[in-house]
Amino acid sequence: MNELVYRNETTLRTIALVLSIIIWLMLLLGTIGIVLIYVLLFALFALIAHSALIAHLRGNAIRVSAKQMPDLYQRLYRCSRQLGMAQVPEAYLVNGNGVLNAFATRFLGRNFVALMSDVVDSMEDRPGALDFYIGHELGHLRSHHLTWSKVLAPALLMPLLGAAYSRAREYTCDRHGLAVCENPEDAQYGLVALAAGKRRWRAVNLEDYSESAAVTPGFWMSLHELVGDYPWLNKRHAWLRALADKREPKLGSRNPLAYLISLFLPRIPGFGIGGGIIVVAYIAILAAIAIPAYQDYLNRAALTVAMSDSAPYRSAIAQYGASHQQWPTTMDQIGLAPFSGDRNVSGIDLAQNGVLTVNFANASLHGHVLLLTPYVSNNAIHWSCGGDIPAKWLPPSCKDQ
Repeated sequence: MNELVYRNETTLRTIALVLSIIIWLMLLLGTIGIVLIYVLLFALFALIAHSALIAHLRGNAIRVSAKQMPDLYQRLYRCSRQLGMAQVPEAYLVNGNGVLNAFATRFLGRNFVALMSDVVDSMEDRPGALDFYIGHELGHLRSHHLTWSKVLAPALLMPLLGAAYSRAREYTCDRHGLAVCENPEDAQYGLVALAAGKRRWRAVNLEDYSESAAVTPGFWMSLHELVGDYPWLNKRHAWLRALADKREPKLGSRNPLAYLISLFLPRIPGFGIGGGIIVVAYIAILAAIAIPAYQDYLNRAALTVAMSDSAPYRSAIAQYGASHQQWPTTMDQIGLAPFSGDRNVSGIDLAQNGVLTVNFANASLHGHVLLLTPYVSNNAIHWSCGGDIPAKWLPPSCKDQ
Protein backbone atom coordinates (compact mmCIF):
# COMPACT_ATOMS: atom_id res chain seq x y z
CA MET A 1 0.00 0.00 0.00
CA ASN A 2 2.90 2.39 0.60
CA GLU A 3 3.64 2.23 -3.13
CA LEU A 4 0.36 4.05 -3.69
CA VAL A 5 1.88 7.24 -2.24
CA TYR A 6 3.60 9.46 -4.77
CA ARG A 7 7.32 9.68 -4.04
CA ASN A 8 7.35 13.41 -3.26
CA GLU A 9 4.19 13.66 -1.19
CA THR A 10 5.64 12.54 2.14
CA THR A 11 8.66 14.82 1.80
CA LEU A 12 6.56 17.81 0.82
CA ARG A 13 4.09 17.13 3.64
CA THR A 14 6.93 16.97 6.18
CA ILE A 15 8.34 20.29 5.00
CA ALA A 16 4.89 21.85 5.01
CA LEU A 17 4.19 20.48 8.49
CA VAL A 18 7.39 21.96 9.96
CA LEU A 19 6.72 25.34 8.37
CA SER A 20 3.07 25.30 9.41
CA ILE A 21 3.97 24.55 13.04
CA ILE A 22 6.44 27.45 13.02
CA ILE A 23 3.87 29.80 11.48
CA TRP A 24 1.11 28.70 13.89
CA LEU A 25 3.43 29.26 16.87
CA MET A 26 4.48 32.69 15.57
CA LEU A 27 0.83 33.66 15.14
CA LEU A 28 -0.05 32.43 18.62
CA LEU A 29 2.84 34.23 20.28
CA GLY A 30 2.66 37.33 18.11
CA THR A 31 -1.07 37.85 18.74
CA ILE A 32 -0.98 36.60 22.35
CA GLY A 33 -3.46 33.89 21.39
CA ILE A 34 -5.95 36.25 19.73
CA VAL A 35 -5.47 34.38 16.45
CA LEU A 36 -7.35 31.44 18.02
CA ILE A 37 -10.52 33.53 18.03
CA TYR A 38 -10.22 34.13 14.29
CA VAL A 39 -9.41 30.47 13.67
CA LEU A 40 -12.52 29.42 15.58
CA LEU A 41 -14.68 31.94 13.71
CA PHE A 42 -13.30 30.74 10.37
CA ALA A 43 -13.85 27.11 11.42
CA LEU A 44 -17.45 27.91 12.32
CA PHE A 45 -18.00 29.60 8.98
CA ALA A 46 -16.40 26.65 7.15
CA LEU A 47 -18.56 24.21 9.12
CA ILE A 48 -21.74 26.04 8.14
CA ALA A 49 -20.67 26.25 4.48
CA HIS A 50 -19.68 22.56 4.46
CA SER A 51 -22.98 21.56 6.05
CA ALA A 52 -24.74 23.19 3.08
CA LEU A 53 -22.88 20.86 0.71
CA ILE A 54 -23.75 17.77 2.74
CA ALA A 55 -27.38 18.87 3.02
CA HIS A 56 -27.46 19.39 -0.76
CA LEU A 57 -26.13 15.87 -1.36
CA ARG A 58 -28.57 14.24 1.03
CA GLY A 59 -31.52 16.27 -0.20
CA ASN A 60 -30.95 16.36 -3.97
CA ALA A 61 -28.63 13.49 -4.95
CA ILE A 62 -29.21 9.74 -5.09
CA ARG A 63 -27.75 7.76 -2.21
CA VAL A 64 -25.77 4.81 -3.59
CA SER A 65 -26.50 1.64 -1.64
CA ALA A 66 -27.10 -2.09 -2.03
CA LYS A 67 -30.71 -1.29 -2.97
CA GLN A 68 -30.15 1.96 -4.88
CA MET A 69 -27.69 1.81 -7.78
CA PRO A 70 -26.38 -1.59 -6.62
CA ASP A 71 -23.86 -1.82 -9.49
CA LEU A 72 -22.18 1.39 -8.35
CA TYR A 73 -22.31 0.29 -4.73
CA GLN A 74 -20.60 -3.00 -5.54
CA ARG A 75 -17.79 -1.10 -7.27
CA LEU A 76 -17.46 1.28 -4.33
CA TYR A 77 -17.48 -1.61 -1.86
CA ARG A 78 -14.89 -3.60 -3.81
CA CYS A 79 -12.58 -0.60 -4.30
CA SER A 80 -12.79 0.31 -0.61
CA ARG A 81 -11.90 -3.19 0.50
CA GLN A 82 -9.14 -3.45 -2.08
CA LEU A 83 -7.56 -0.31 -0.64
CA GLY A 84 -7.83 -1.66 2.89
CA MET A 85 -10.49 0.78 4.06
CA ALA A 86 -12.52 -0.56 6.98
CA GLN A 87 -15.63 1.47 6.17
CA VAL A 88 -17.30 2.20 2.86
CA PRO A 89 -17.85 5.97 2.48
CA GLU A 90 -21.34 7.35 2.10
CA ALA A 91 -21.73 7.78 -1.66
CA TYR A 92 -24.07 9.81 -3.86
CA LEU A 93 -24.84 10.08 -7.55
CA VAL A 94 -25.11 13.77 -8.49
CA ASN A 95 -26.45 15.37 -11.65
CA GLY A 96 -23.23 16.47 -13.31
CA ASN A 97 -24.77 18.96 -15.77
CA GLY A 98 -22.01 18.14 -18.24
CA VAL A 99 -19.18 17.93 -15.68
CA LEU A 100 -17.01 14.82 -15.86
CA ASN A 101 -15.64 14.40 -12.37
CA ALA A 102 -16.12 13.17 -8.83
CA PHE A 103 -15.15 14.45 -5.42
CA ALA A 104 -14.61 13.28 -1.87
CA THR A 105 -15.23 15.16 1.33
CA ARG A 106 -15.33 14.62 5.08
CA PHE A 107 -17.86 16.12 7.47
CA LEU A 108 -17.95 15.64 11.25
CA GLY A 109 -15.90 12.46 11.09
CA ARG A 110 -17.83 10.86 8.19
CA ASN A 111 -16.48 10.26 4.69
CA PHE A 112 -18.45 11.07 1.55
CA VAL A 113 -17.92 10.36 -2.15
CA ALA A 114 -19.94 12.00 -4.93
CA LEU A 115 -19.98 10.69 -8.49
CA MET A 116 -21.16 12.99 -11.25
CA SER A 117 -23.83 11.41 -13.44
CA ASP A 118 -22.01 12.37 -16.65
CA VAL A 119 -18.97 10.33 -15.60
CA VAL A 120 -21.12 7.29 -14.92
CA ASP A 121 -23.07 7.68 -18.16
CA SER A 122 -20.01 8.24 -20.32
CA MET A 123 -18.35 5.06 -19.06
CA GLU A 124 -21.18 2.68 -19.97
CA ASP A 125 -18.98 1.15 -22.69
CA ARG A 126 -16.09 0.75 -20.26
CA PRO A 127 -17.52 0.41 -16.73
CA GLY A 128 -14.13 -0.57 -15.35
CA ALA A 129 -13.00 3.02 -15.89
CA LEU A 130 -15.41 4.06 -13.16
CA ASP A 131 -13.15 2.26 -10.72
CA PHE A 132 -10.44 4.80 -11.48
CA TYR A 133 -12.69 7.69 -10.43
CA ILE A 134 -13.82 5.86 -7.31
CA GLY A 135 -10.28 4.80 -6.41
CA HIS A 136 -8.95 8.32 -6.95
CA GLU A 137 -11.47 9.82 -4.52
CA LEU A 138 -10.94 7.01 -2.02
CA GLY A 139 -7.25 7.86 -2.22
CA HIS A 140 -7.99 11.33 -0.82
CA LEU A 141 -9.87 9.77 2.08
CA ARG A 142 -7.41 6.96 2.72
CA SER A 143 -4.47 9.39 2.70
CA HIS A 144 -6.31 11.82 5.04
CA HIS A 145 -5.70 14.67 2.59
CA LEU A 146 -8.74 16.59 3.83
CA THR A 147 -7.51 16.49 7.42
CA TRP A 148 -3.96 17.41 6.51
CA SER A 149 -5.21 20.41 4.54
CA LYS A 150 -6.48 22.01 7.76
CA VAL A 151 -3.24 21.38 9.66
CA LEU A 152 -1.03 22.52 6.81
CA ALA A 153 -3.12 25.57 5.90
CA PRO A 154 -0.34 28.16 6.45
CA ALA A 155 2.19 26.27 4.33
CA LEU A 156 -0.35 25.61 1.56
CA LEU A 157 -0.49 29.36 1.00
CA MET A 158 3.24 29.50 0.27
CA PRO A 159 4.46 29.78 -3.34
CA LEU A 160 5.84 26.60 -4.94
CA LEU A 161 5.46 24.44 -1.81
CA GLY A 162 1.67 24.62 -1.49
CA ALA A 163 1.04 23.92 -5.16
CA ALA A 164 3.68 21.17 -5.29
CA TYR A 165 2.08 19.37 -2.35
CA SER A 166 -1.36 19.69 -3.95
CA ARG A 167 -0.10 18.19 -7.21
CA ALA A 168 1.65 15.39 -5.33
CA ARG A 169 -1.67 14.46 -3.71
CA GLU A 170 -3.26 14.14 -7.14
CA TYR A 171 -0.50 11.80 -8.29
CA THR A 172 -1.03 9.73 -5.14
CA CYS A 173 -4.76 9.47 -5.79
CA ASP A 174 -4.17 8.51 -9.43
CA ARG A 175 -2.10 5.60 -8.10
CA HIS A 176 -5.03 4.57 -5.93
CA GLY A 177 -7.31 4.76 -8.94
CA LEU A 178 -4.92 2.59 -10.97
CA ALA A 179 -4.62 0.08 -8.11
CA VAL A 180 -8.35 -0.74 -8.12
CA CYS A 181 -8.60 -1.12 -11.92
CA GLU A 182 -8.39 -4.70 -13.16
CA ASN A 183 -7.20 -3.43 -16.55
CA PRO A 184 -4.62 -0.58 -16.53
CA GLU A 185 -6.21 0.84 -19.68
CA ASP A 186 -9.43 1.43 -17.72
CA ALA A 187 -7.57 3.95 -15.58
CA GLN A 188 -6.00 5.57 -18.64
CA TYR A 189 -9.31 5.91 -20.46
CA GLY A 190 -10.98 7.15 -17.31
CA LEU A 191 -8.41 9.94 -17.02
CA VAL A 192 -8.35 10.81 -20.72
CA ALA A 193 -12.12 11.34 -20.64
CA LEU A 194 -11.45 14.46 -18.59
CA ALA A 195 -9.53 15.82 -21.57
CA ALA A 196 -11.58 14.51 -24.52
CA GLY A 197 -15.11 14.54 -23.14
CA LYS A 198 -17.76 11.90 -22.55
CA ARG A 199 -17.91 10.64 -26.16
CA ARG A 200 -14.62 11.28 -27.94
CA TRP A 201 -12.49 9.64 -25.23
CA ARG A 202 -12.99 6.32 -27.02
CA ALA A 203 -11.08 7.60 -30.06
CA VAL A 204 -8.05 8.92 -28.16
CA ASN A 205 -4.72 7.25 -28.95
CA LEU A 206 -3.44 6.54 -25.43
CA GLU A 207 0.21 6.15 -26.40
CA ASP A 208 0.29 9.37 -28.39
CA TYR A 209 -1.43 11.31 -25.62
CA SER A 210 1.06 9.98 -23.08
CA GLU A 211 4.01 10.89 -25.28
CA SER A 212 2.77 14.50 -25.53
CA ALA A 213 3.93 14.97 -21.91
CA ALA A 214 7.56 14.43 -23.02
CA VAL A 215 7.56 17.71 -24.97
CA THR A 216 9.37 20.55 -23.18
CA PRO A 217 6.49 22.69 -21.88
CA GLY A 218 8.12 26.13 -22.18
CA PHE A 219 7.95 29.10 -19.82
CA TRP A 220 4.23 29.85 -19.68
CA MET A 221 3.08 26.27 -19.45
CA SER A 222 5.68 25.62 -16.73
CA LEU A 223 4.65 28.72 -14.79
CA HIS A 224 0.95 27.89 -14.83
CA GLU A 225 1.62 24.34 -13.64
CA LEU A 226 3.96 25.48 -10.86
CA VAL A 227 1.28 27.74 -9.41
CA GLY A 228 -1.58 25.29 -10.08
CA ASP A 229 -3.11 22.67 -7.82
CA TYR A 230 -3.26 19.98 -10.50
CA PRO A 231 -0.62 18.51 -12.82
CA TRP A 232 -1.35 18.66 -16.53
CA LEU A 233 -3.59 15.76 -17.57
CA ASN A 234 -1.10 14.47 -20.13
CA LYS A 235 1.54 14.20 -17.37
CA ARG A 236 -0.86 12.33 -15.10
CA HIS A 237 -1.65 10.05 -18.02
CA ALA A 238 2.05 9.48 -18.71
CA TRP A 239 2.50 8.44 -15.07
CA LEU A 240 -0.40 5.96 -15.28
CA ARG A 241 1.07 4.28 -18.37
CA ALA A 242 4.55 4.24 -16.83
CA LEU A 243 3.29 2.68 -13.59
CA ALA A 244 1.42 0.01 -15.51
CA ASP A 245 4.63 -0.75 -17.47
CA LYS A 246 6.79 -0.48 -14.30
CA ARG A 247 9.01 2.25 -15.69
CA GLU A 248 9.69 5.96 -15.24
CA PRO A 249 7.59 8.32 -17.40
CA LYS A 250 9.17 10.58 -19.98
CA LEU A 251 8.28 14.13 -18.98
CA GLY A 252 9.49 17.41 -20.42
CA SER A 253 11.62 19.57 -18.09
CA ARG A 254 10.05 22.75 -16.75
CA ASN A 255 11.53 26.11 -17.60
CA PRO A 256 13.96 27.24 -14.83
CA LEU A 257 12.81 30.85 -15.08
CA ALA A 258 9.26 29.72 -14.27
CA TYR A 259 10.48 28.44 -10.89
CA LEU A 260 12.00 31.83 -10.10
CA ILE A 261 8.91 33.79 -11.12
CA SER A 262 6.53 31.50 -9.24
CA LEU A 263 8.43 32.21 -6.02
CA PHE A 264 7.15 35.79 -6.15
CA LEU A 265 3.52 34.96 -6.95
CA PRO A 266 1.28 34.79 -3.86
CA ARG A 267 -0.86 31.68 -3.75
CA ILE A 268 -4.58 31.13 -3.22
CA PRO A 269 -5.38 27.38 -3.36
CA GLY A 270 -7.67 26.59 -6.27
CA PHE A 271 -7.09 29.83 -8.20
CA GLY A 272 -3.76 29.14 -9.91
CA ILE A 273 -1.94 32.14 -11.30
CA GLY A 274 -5.16 34.13 -11.13
CA GLY A 275 -5.06 33.87 -7.35
CA GLY A 276 -1.56 35.34 -7.30
CA ILE A 277 -2.66 38.21 -9.52
CA ILE A 278 -5.67 38.82 -7.28
CA VAL A 279 -3.46 38.94 -4.18
CA VAL A 280 -0.93 41.26 -5.84
CA ALA A 281 -3.70 43.57 -7.06
CA TYR A 282 -5.35 43.53 -3.63
CA ILE A 283 -2.08 44.36 -1.91
CA ALA A 284 -1.41 47.13 -4.43
CA ILE A 285 -4.85 48.64 -3.81
CA LEU A 286 -4.40 48.44 -0.06
CA ALA A 287 -0.94 49.97 -0.33
CA ALA A 288 -2.28 52.80 -2.51
CA ILE A 289 -4.84 53.56 0.19
CA ALA A 290 -2.93 52.68 3.34
CA ILE A 291 0.48 54.24 2.65
CA PRO A 292 -0.80 57.81 2.07
CA ALA A 293 -3.22 57.43 4.99
CA TYR A 294 -0.41 56.23 7.24
CA GLN A 295 1.82 59.09 6.12
CA ASP A 296 -0.99 61.55 6.89
CA TYR A 297 -1.26 59.96 10.33
CA LEU A 298 2.47 60.42 10.94
CA ASN A 299 2.31 64.05 9.83
CA ARG A 300 -0.66 64.75 12.09
CA ALA A 301 1.21 63.13 14.98
CA ALA A 302 4.25 65.31 14.27
CA LEU A 303 2.08 68.45 14.26
CA THR A 304 0.50 67.38 17.53
CA VAL A 305 4.01 67.20 19.00
CA ALA A 306 4.75 70.63 17.51
CA MET A 307 1.71 72.09 19.25
CA SER A 308 2.86 70.52 22.50
CA ASP A 309 6.41 71.92 22.02
CA SER A 310 5.01 75.38 21.37
CA ALA A 311 2.64 75.36 24.36
CA PRO A 312 5.10 77.02 26.85
CA TYR A 313 5.87 79.76 24.30
CA ARG A 314 2.21 80.41 23.54
CA SER A 315 1.43 80.61 27.25
CA ALA A 316 4.30 83.06 27.86
CA ILE A 317 3.26 85.21 24.89
CA ALA A 318 -0.32 85.31 26.15
CA GLN A 319 0.83 86.40 29.61
CA TYR A 320 3.10 89.06 28.12
CA GLY A 321 0.32 90.38 25.89
CA ALA A 322 -2.14 90.58 28.77
CA SER A 323 0.39 92.42 30.96
CA HIS A 324 1.86 94.84 28.40
CA GLN A 325 -1.08 95.23 26.02
CA GLN A 326 1.22 94.43 23.13
CA TRP A 327 2.83 91.35 21.64
CA PRO A 328 6.45 90.44 22.33
CA THR A 329 8.98 90.24 19.50
CA THR A 330 11.92 88.42 21.16
CA MET A 331 12.42 85.40 23.35
CA ASP A 332 14.12 87.56 25.98
CA GLN A 333 10.88 89.47 26.47
CA ILE A 334 8.98 86.33 27.45
CA GLY A 335 11.87 84.93 29.49
CA LEU A 336 12.29 81.63 27.57
CA ALA A 337 15.32 80.14 25.85
CA PRO A 338 15.18 79.32 22.15
CA PHE A 339 13.78 75.88 21.42
CA SER A 340 16.57 73.28 21.31
CA GLY A 341 14.81 70.98 18.84
CA ASP A 342 13.69 67.35 18.84
CA ARG A 343 13.07 64.62 16.26
CA ASN A 344 9.97 66.40 14.92
CA VAL A 345 10.59 70.12 15.41
CA SER A 346 13.91 71.73 14.45
CA GLY A 347 13.17 75.20 15.83
CA ILE A 348 10.58 77.64 17.14
CA ASP A 349 11.16 81.34 16.42
CA LEU A 350 9.32 84.43 17.67
CA ALA A 351 8.60 87.14 15.08
CA GLN A 352 6.68 90.43 15.01
CA ASN A 353 3.22 90.61 16.60
CA GLY A 354 3.91 87.54 18.73
CA VAL A 355 3.84 85.15 15.76
CA LEU A 356 5.55 81.81 16.39
CA THR A 357 7.26 80.16 13.43
CA VAL A 358 7.63 76.39 13.78
CA ASN A 359 10.12 74.59 11.50
CA PHE A 360 10.23 70.82 11.21
CA ALA A 361 12.98 68.21 11.40
CA ASN A 362 10.60 65.43 10.33
CA ALA A 363 11.58 64.27 6.82
CA SER A 364 8.06 64.40 5.40
CA LEU A 365 7.44 67.86 6.88
CA HIS A 366 10.89 69.29 6.24
CA GLY A 367 10.53 72.59 4.43
CA HIS A 368 7.00 73.20 5.70
CA VAL A 369 6.31 76.01 8.18
CA LEU A 370 3.59 76.28 10.82
CA LEU A 371 2.66 79.84 11.83
CA LEU A 372 0.91 80.34 15.16
CA THR A 373 -0.61 83.84 15.38
CA PRO A 374 -2.16 85.24 18.57
CA TYR A 375 -5.35 87.30 18.47
CA VAL A 376 -7.89 88.63 20.97
CA SER A 377 -11.55 87.65 20.88
CA ASN A 378 -14.12 88.22 23.64
CA ASN A 379 -11.40 89.45 25.98
CA ALA A 380 -9.49 86.19 25.57
CA ILE A 381 -6.33 85.35 23.67
CA HIS A 382 -6.65 82.70 20.94
CA TRP A 383 -4.31 81.28 18.31
CA SER A 384 -4.77 80.76 14.62
CA CYS A 385 -2.78 78.15 12.70
CA GLY A 386 -1.35 79.08 9.34
CA GLY A 387 1.63 78.63 7.10
CA ASP A 388 1.83 76.08 4.31
CA ILE A 389 0.59 73.08 6.29
CA PRO A 390 -2.33 71.27 4.56
CA ALA A 391 -5.51 71.45 6.62
CA LYS A 392 -5.82 67.63 6.73
CA TRP A 393 -2.59 67.42 8.72
CA LEU A 394 -3.57 69.96 11.37
CA PRO A 395 -4.39 68.27 14.68
CA PRO A 396 -7.68 68.94 16.49
CA SER A 397 -5.84 71.09 19.08
CA CYS A 398 -4.77 73.40 16.26
CA LYS A 399 -8.13 73.50 14.51
CA ASP A 400 -9.89 74.37 17.77
CA GLN A 401 -7.68 77.38 18.48
